[in-house]
Amino acid sequence: YAYPSEHYSFWRTELPGTELPWGIFGDNFTTEGLLERDVHIGDRLRAGSAEFIVTQPRMPCFKLGIRFGRPDMVKRFQRSGRTGFYLAVLQEGDVGPGDSLEFIARDTHGITVADIASLFMADATNQDLLRRASDLPALPEGWRDYFRKRLWEPDA
Repeated sequence: YAYPSEHYSFWRTELPGTELPWGIFGDNFTTEGLLERDVHIGDRLRAGSAEFIVTQPRMPCFKLGIRFGRPDMVKRFQRSGRTGFYLAVLQEGDVGPGDSLEFIARDTHGITVADIASLFMADATNQDLLRRASDLPALPEGWRDYFRKRLWEPDA
């Protein structure tokens, strides 16, 4: 799971007095310059000798609320649009402290992590994006099925 370091300042403002060390959001990679609006589902990244593919935005479970001692934290996290993104390993390798995630290849479908998060949270009436997302190869099957269902049952 990758989470942009740029979001930590937002959360410091939102949660004054809360300690926010790197990794507090469960991030395995705390990145710089890889924001949800710029990273596409299907983009390929490298850290050290390992290669990854971006698969989906993070939609946290209740455990995030427990970690922060705030029952509203999951909803706040999702509404903020600062979700970060999950990575699937394409090639195992060694990754060490200080290794940064860098682009290897841009996915050609043109759907960002932010697009998918927005479609899931608030924009489920965007038929064009629903269609494109439901056919997006790098997006996990469960997400694609959800978007297909929204195409056929908009009020579901």
